[in-house]
Amino acid sequence: MGLPVVLVHGMRTSRTMWRAQVDALERAGHVAVAVDLPGHGERAGEPFLLDEAVATVRRAVDGVGGRALVVGLSLGGYVGIAHAARHPDQVAGLVAAGCSSRPRRLLVGGWSLAARGIVRLPDHGAGLNAFMVRRFLPAQGAVDIGAGGFALLVTEEVLREVARSSPVDDLARIQAPVWLVNGRFDHFRGDERLFLRACRDGRLVVVPGATHLVSVVAPERFSRVVLEALDEVERRPAGAVAPAGEVPMTR
Repeated sequence: MGLPVVLVHGMRTSRTMWRAQVDALERAGHVAVAVDLPGHGERAGEPFLLDEAVATVRRAVDGVGGRALVVGLSLGGYVGIAHAARHPDQVAGLVAAGCSSRPRRLLVGGWSLAARGIVRLPDHGAGLNAFMVRRFLPAQGAVDIGAGGFALLVTEEVLREVARSSPVDDLARIQAPVWLVNGRFDHFRGDERLFLRACRDGRLVVVPGATHLVSVVAPERFSRVVLEALDEVERRPAGAVAPAGEVPMTR
């Protein structure tokens, strides 16, 4: 079997969003484990705490042998960065997607204000969420991302906790290779060059035509990035560092 993979979902979604990647990885001979973060999926109702989110990843990596490629999207990307900085021995490589913006107070405050307004709706925003899923996601992606339910009440907690993180500082401490993956039209790629410069061993992949939920809107292309990352991690000599740069993604 190849190097195992731990996948970490985005805010308000769950581990089911990774179904396409789990299938692709298992067909390629890798153990793939997708986790539910606190407050999401089967752990709905738990408070979201960044420390517990990181601990969730740590336990998952322990469960697959103690070392893995960690893949995170959006919230999962920020959690993956924090985990890699705190538990370097567990991380053979990191794919951090849709999380190349610093959690500035103004940005987080704006999202928190919007979240408070949405959660006051009679359905807590369920109708708006369902419309966005139908409008912007492919049919199978909508099924997968909705299968674990949506954590509509957790947004403010998540934003408050993510605001405590320091992803740029954490990236500078990570010695494992890092892939920053963003959709071309992702609104969270504003600091991607800063994030790339912070990496000791980083590369940037921009997926043409894709939006924030790049693994869901472009599942085959995203899976290929993960498989290529696995191939590089497994082939490279111990201690080798590749030059940081942008990796073209045109197919």
